[in-house]
Amino acid sequence: MSPRHFLARSVMACALLTCTIGFAMAKAQAAPVAVPSPAATRFTVEVKGQGPDVILIPGLGSSAAVWDATVRQLEGRYRVHVVQVSGFAGAPAGANAQGPVVEPLVDALDGYIRSSGLKSPAVIGHSMGGLAGLILARRYPAEVGRLMIVDSLPFYAVLFAPTATVEAVRPQATMMRDAMVAMPADAFAGQQAMTMPRLVRSPEGQKAAAAWSVTSDRKVFGQAFYDVLTTDMRGEVAAVTTPTTLLYPLDTTAGQTAQSADQLYGGAYAALKGVRLARIDDARHFIMLDQPEAFAAQVEQFLN
Repeated sequence: MSPRHFLARSVMACALLTCTIGFAMAKAQAAPVAVPSPAATRFTVEVKGQGPDVILIPGLGSSAAVWDATVRQLEGRYRVHVVQVSGFAGAPAGANAQGPVVEPLVDALDGYIRSSGLKSPAVIGHSMGGLAGLILARRYPAEVGRLMIVDSLPFYAVLFAPTATVEAVRPQATMMRDAMVAMPADAFAGQQAMTMPRLVRSPEGQKAAAAWSVTSDRKVFGQAFYDVLTTDMRGEVAAVTTPTTLLYPLDTTAGQTAQSADQLYGGAYAALKGVRLARIDDARHFIMLDQPEAFAAQVEQFLN
């Protein structure tokens, strides 16, 4: 895979994590409440419904609206906490404007869970949000009741080279981050428009995901991209004790085979005891947008 294709896939893989929390939440049992996070400028949270707690974390550059259909599905039976990462999809950058993004996000999520008095919430994270959920479950196991990871890997750089290490990928990740930040707005928008069809099949989803990325703070976007590429959780997966489900896509139109997808994701999480792997066919990175019914069924199975 060329560096250009790797950048496109990695950016979109991360972006898909942040895209889906704002569709239609008409059946809420309680009025929506915007809640500032403990580290108030790392993210904000919109709370919908009543019942057991479920936290939804979007991906790189994504809007919380990426979870809208899931919120609509759950809010009549669950209390859903929809995260909007600061600096993504038009949200103010806040504290994410300086320094790392992913690790502080994880710490702030832990703070939110504790300060809100949540008891073993279920956590669902997409792409970068899935990686954040994995780190959260590893660092703060008492705070996460169960975890669903939606198309994310413990170390994204293996998409570039199976033998990649943090040390080896860091110079290229730095170069990509800096180039992304410096890119003229029209060039970045054009890149996102070309990349999104590789990440989501739905034309409407492509437009939405591209718009989320384009309206993200570029510095926050670039730093989060760098953080994801240089975060290696492979050596810690075996120590995760939280019951975990992994959803991953299969898109044969892009030349992928079921065997290659199963090997990639199965191998990445082989050390995670008891993990349940579920492949969603005819989907790309944004599984929830490409196969909403299959995704909804997996969410129900996960929560039940």
